[in-house]
Amino acid sequence: MLSFTLGSEEYGIGIHKVQEIRGYEAVTAIPESPSYLKGVINLRGVIVPIVDMRVRFCTGTPTYDATTVVIIVNCNERVTGIVVDSVSDVVALTTEQIRPAPEVVAAFDAKTLIGLGTLEKRMLILLDIDRLLADIDVGSSGALLR
Repeated sequence: MLSFTLGSEEYGIGIHKVQEIRGYEAVTAIPESPSYLKGVINLRGVIVPIVDMRVRFCTGTPTYDATTVVIIVNCNERVTGIVVDSVSDVVALTTEQIRPAPEVVAAFDAKTLIGLGTLEKRMLILLDIDRLLADIDVGSSGALLR
């Protein structure tokens, strides 16, 4: 799992979904798109939608500084960038270290959670990035929700 932070919480996504990690850069805004869709970038000829996870999870007003990064992921047969506060590290979790997701989840839909990963004194919120980004689609006419 690649672990990253949003505010004071630590999250994890499958490392096999990660294409690259980049510093945050200016994006081209898409009119009438959801607030969490910051815009798009041109990544070596591929138009990549950029989703701010801090806005998507309502973790406060996002700030963009030297530690803000974009994780480029391959999921749902497309490339998408997710903006996070910082990347922590890559961790290997055993099945014993993954606990089921709690039944009551206020910040986002529980179906996007794989579970909670425990590492010594750390706890990672493990995300199903495919389900989380399933409704993002950027075509020639702008942002569309399925």
